[in-house]
Amino acid sequence: MSEVGESAGLRMNEKRGRLLLLTTILGSGMAFLDGTIVNVALPRIGKELQADLAGLQWVVNGYTLTLASLILVGGSLGDRLGRKRVYGWGVAGFAVMSVLCALAPTIEILVASRLLQGVAAALLTPGSLAMLQASFHPDDRMRAIGAWTGMLGIATAGGPVVGGWLVGIEWRLAFWLNVPLAAIVLLLLRSAPESRDEEASHHTDLAGVLLAPIGLAGITWALTAWPDTGASVSTLLSLAVGVLACVAFVVAERRERDPMVPLSLFANRTFSVINLVTLVVYGALSGSMFFIAVFLQVSAGWSPLAAGAATVPMSVIMLFLASRFGGIASTYGARTPMLAGSVLIAAALALLALAPDDPSFWRHILPGVTLMGFGLSMLVAPLTGTVLAAAPPSRSGLASGINNAISRTAGLLAIAVLPLLVGLSGREYAQGHLVADAYRQAMWWCAALVLAGTVVTAFGLERHCNRQMAEPATEGSPA
Repeated sequence: MSEVGESAGLRMNEKRGRLLLLTTILGSGMAFLDGTIVNVALPRIGKELQADLAGLQWVVNGYTLTLASLILVGGSLGDRLGRKRVYGWGVAGFAVMSVLCALAPTIEILVASRLLQGVAAALLTPGSLAMLQASFHPDDRMRAIGAWTGMLGIATAGGPVVGGWLVGIEWRLAFWLNVPLAAIVLLLLRSAPESRDEEASHHTDLAGVLLAPIGLAGITWALTAWPDTGASVSTLLSLAVGVLACVAFVVAERRERDPMVPLSLFANRTFSVINLVTLVVYGALSGSMFFIAVFLQVSAGWSPLAAGAATVPMSVIMLFLASRFGGIASTYGARTPMLAGSVLIAAALALLALAPDDPSFWRHILPGVTLMGFGLSMLVAPLTGTVLAAAPPSRSGLASGINNAISRTAGLLAIAVLPLLVGLSGREYAQGHLVADAYRQAMWWCAALVLAGTVVTAFGLERHCNRQMAEPATEGSPA
């Protein structure tokens, strides 16, 4: 593959190299912080905008829907038109949509703004690593990616605290925060080198671009509406449209000469197994984080700051241990640490499910989130590295993008279906005892999902799968 750019030899000890690293960290951190803060802000948003549970689900799912559907398109546009250029478009668009979110007078306008914000994120998200990969000297490339990963880990660990503090003052500040961050990123981006892939296809898979969001939107809409409307004509029609669009997407990708998602990659057993594990584990993770944020504020009566800080131990543990377990997996194989990590995550979710309506952080929350931090540290790096190693080297970026999209889709579906499974609907999310009951059921469902992933890993991966893995670093990780 031919990579062309203004510079392909930036070094970590040079000013331009450090500026590019800072640019990618701030841009990616903006998107990471936004997702963290919005979860914490949901109860306040619902109260001020008089939103029901479905409205709050769409505040999260609207963003995830467009991001998951278009993230591969964003990566492709960067390869073709210039990664710096497309990254800049994404950052600027994210800032504009954040302003619309901050000014939204109704839940409907907020959801529409979040949908558009997800489109901007789909341009922004793939660009960070692609710019580092293309611009840094090969000797400094992994150091730059490692620094990017570590700094994002710190941002993720601090995000719930910053978010809780801002939401405690005014939830709209969660979106206003993106404006100055985006301005700094765009200013720094002026000195960044441009890069593109001169061999990238200029063909656009229009069928894939259209069918993916239609399929996901139809299914998500039906699952979100079902608790309130039941098997109504509109709900069933939405579900049918979504399922048919997904089937049509698979057919179209099989026939497309240059597909957005090459189905030939899934002929590799390891690639298919790892993406299936990603779907169930990341679904459980997204669903549990959604319910924890609502439970701690609505049922337990915690402040947004306290609720956000409750999950910080998990991020801190991952920050220090994830790379170590990645090294262990590279030496001994991914299967064993993935199995151990999955079991720990399931146990952590079971512990969290035992929390009473008025939980103590030290007795009922801290043990679970701490155990989850250890489990995710064991699981995430081997999973990511195995996905990259399972694809041909020329398609490692595409394999990473597909896995990223699947992890986002998992969160989208989990947040849509879990309230249906636990019987939480309408404005019941504002009633503490009902939310507490739903939370405990949701944790058990999430634990079951992770155990299903454990079974898939045990029987799907070879015992010494991919001992020599690619270096794990993708934006699809929860770290």
